Amino acid sequence: MLAAAGAIGCLSAINERPTMAEMASWIDLETISLLFSMMVIVSLLCETGFFDYASFIMYKIAKGKVWPVITALCFFTAIVSAFLDNVTTILLMTPVTIRICEAMELNPVPILISIVIFSNIGGAATPVGDPPNVIIASNKDVMAAGIDFTVFSMHMSLGIVPIILVAYLQLRFIFRNMKSLKFSEPYEITELRREIDVWSRAADSLSSYSRDERQVRVLLLSKVVHLQNKLKTKVVMGGQSQENFQANLIELEATCKIRDWPLLIKCGVVLAIVILLFFLHSIPHLNLSIGWTSLLGAVFLLILADRREIEGILCRVEWSTLIFFSALFIVMEGVARMGLLEWIGNQTEAIILDVKEEARTTAAMLLILWISGLASAFIDNIPFTTMMIKIVTRLADRVSLPLQPLIWALALGTCLGGNGTLIGASANVVAAGVAEQHGYKFTFMEYFKIGFPMMIISLIVSTVYLYICHTLLEWNY
Repeated sequence: MLAAAGAIGCLSAINERPTMAEMASWIDLETISLLFSMMVIVSLLCETGFFDYASFIMYKIAKGKVWPVITALCFFTAIVSAFLDNVTTILLMTPVTIRICEAMELNPVPILISIVIFSNIGGAATPVGDPPNVIIASNKDVMAAGIDFTVFSMHMSLGIVPIILVAYLQLRFIFRNMKSLKFSEPYEITELRREIDVWSRAADSLSSYSRDERQVRVLLLSKVVHLQNKLKTKVVMGGQSQENFQANLIELEATCKIRDWPLLIKCGVVLAIVILLFFLHSIPHLNLSIGWTSLLGAVFLLILADRREIEGILCRVEWSTLIFFSALFIVMEGVARMGLLEWIGNQTEAIILDVKEEARTTAAMLLILWISGLASAFIDNIPFTTMMIKIVTRLADRVSLPLQPLIWALALGTCLGGNGTLIGASANVVAAGVAEQHGYKFTFMEYFKIGFPMMIISLIVSTVYLYICHTLLEWNY
């Protein structure tokens, strides 16, 4: 919010102060509608007990071993993200991951960061997996060049396979010390701190205007005091020993059951229809809106769920995340109005024109890859892709370069670059918001220490892939 206010202030200082209507038009309602709708669908799905049951099944299959669980979570997330947009995938997978980590007494934060990174990598494989790919694939010049769903998926998937394998090896190296996946203090104490935070936020959300709300607030605060006293006792006495796998399995089997089968069937049907329409979105001339599709699905599910009141469902929507994205769109448009994004594009074009003609394709490809990757780590990749796709198509036309290698470089750069920082991609912010709702927080630096090195290695692998395919083999069709 402060950054958005600062951007508006800078525009006002150069006599380009936007009106309220202009600022509202800067917000990408397609993205906001998608996020809001999927949050509503996921909140209803949570009530069925689906996520708890999925956690139990995955924990049972992996037999409680840490790396098989992490491997299953990461690769499953990557595969699903290739066919379902990664924001939706993260909204679905975050509660499952947290529940599994709680059962195994692991710190969910590093594992959540891992599945977000794999979600961004997997989403790069198809035109529907990541918002930048949707922008690229729907560009009229790109479609005119013969780049359809099949061509896009074939070229990108071949590059994503080695990237995801190298990323997994790098992840194993980063977490080679199992202590980095554990809590810094006994699990029981960490869990108590989390419960105190959740109950305190629940109490703070209630006002004291009505007698009923005041009574509920008093009960919640008394629960907080009880937990704080229990925490003091635990700190003095020390945490209990960890439960073994069999004990955890029995506990999960007793508690992790489907609680509402009719609602689960309704959620499954609506989610299947929405996902099917997401696939159809990539077909030309259908003109389906992802935002409106998901919003209509959420409204339809609310009608089918037949809830007397929807306040409880709306309370579980991550409004702070939606406000963050709205402010981010205003910041990016303000930056664009001040000419920064256009300057980056023009400088890229000038550098490529200075290179010898026979090496221009390679230079353009690698320059676009690295500029897109590094810029997308610090600038949201949606507005950056919107600007860069125009520059790439114009560059291919003016300098007579093959368009396809430049498109693959842009897609890889923007999607993989989003792994660099917490604000680099929409899925990163969504995961952080959902985790905080469950009582777990991870900071910008916590994400940066894992995400940025993995982004650099992924871009290096992409460089090798693009050089072999489009410089040595000249696979430009």
